[in-house]
Amino acid sequence: MGSHDLSVPSHAQSAIGDKHPRSGDRHPSGVVHDNVRHTTNFTVVGNHLAQHPELSLLAIGLGLHIQSLPAGRPCDIKTLAARFKEGTARIAAGLRELEAHGYLRRERERTPAGRIVTRTVSCNHPAAAAARHRRPTPAPEGTRKPHADQRPPRKKRALPAVPQPSFKSPALLQQATDLLAGLRRHAPSLLLSACDTAQLAPGVAAWLERDVAPAAVRHALTAGLPPEGVRRPAALLAHRLTAQLPPPPPFRAPGAPPPVRHPLQNCDGCDRSFRAPEPGGRCRDCRAAAGHP
Repeated sequence: MGSHDLSVPSHAQSAIGDKHPRSGDRHPSGVVHDNVRHTTNFTVVGNHLAQHPELSLLAIGLGLHIQSLPAGRPCDIKTLAARFKEGTARIAAGLRELEAHGYLRRERERTPAGRIVTRTVSCNHPAAAAARHRRPTPAPEGTRKPHADQRPPRKKRALPAVPQPSFKSPALLQQATDLLAGLRRHAPSLLLSACDTAQLAPGVAAWLERDVAPAAVRHALTAGLPPEGVRRPAALLAHRLTAQLPPPPPFRAPGAPPPVRHPLQNCDGCDRSFRAPEPGGRCRDCRAAAGHP
C-alpha cells in the first residue's frame, strides 16, 4: 500500500491508427488505455487481484480499496458500509470472499491494556505470503536431528587427578570430607556433590597430612574466586589442590603414620582455638601465665 513505484508497465500505448493490430478497423471494440504515469498518491495492485477469475466485482473493488488505505485506518464492515452504498450484507460477503482467497486475514491480539481486539491484515500477494510463511519440508527420518529433550545426556567430564595421602587414615579422610562439605558456607559457589566430594577428599587429606591447618586449606581453596561464579567448582578445586600442594613436612620413616592431630577446641581462659587430646582446659599461653606446665 502507498508504494511509490510501478511494478507493471502500461498494457498498451494510446495509439489508434494504421499500426493497430486490427488494421483496417478504425473503431476497435477492445479497451484502449489512455495512460498517464502516476508520480504521487497511487497504489500498485497486482493483476492477480484486479483480474481474479473467482472473485466478484464487489470483492475486487473492496480489495483494491483496502490495499489503498494507510496503515491503521479502520476497515471494518460498519466503516466500509458508511463509505459505500452496497450495505453491510454485501460488504460482509465481499470481505468473506477476500478472506477465502487470502487477501484478508483477521487476527486476534491482546493490547497492552489487556483488551482483546481483532486486527485486519491486508495481503497484497497471497501466494508469495504463503510461500514465505510455509514451514520447511521435514527432513527424512534418518537425517532428522533429535530434539533437545531426546538427545542423550552429555557425559560428565572426569575430574583431574588430585594428590593422594601417603597414609590412608579414615579419620583424616573424614576430616577432609567435612572440610569440603563446609566450603559452601564460605563460598556459596563451591557447592559440591557427594561424588565430587569423595573424589576430592584424598587431595585435601594430602594437605592435612603435610601439617597444613584446616583453616589454611580452606583459605587456599576459597580465596580469589571469580566474581561471576564458578562453572565447575569441583574441577577448580582439583586444580588448586594439585597446583598449590605445599611441600611435605620434615622426613619421617617410610610407611610411618602421620603425627596425630588433636581436635581443635576453645581455651577456657582466652577463648582462643588450640589443639588438645582431651576436651576442656586452657591453651599453652594461659597455662604458662598461670604458672602451670
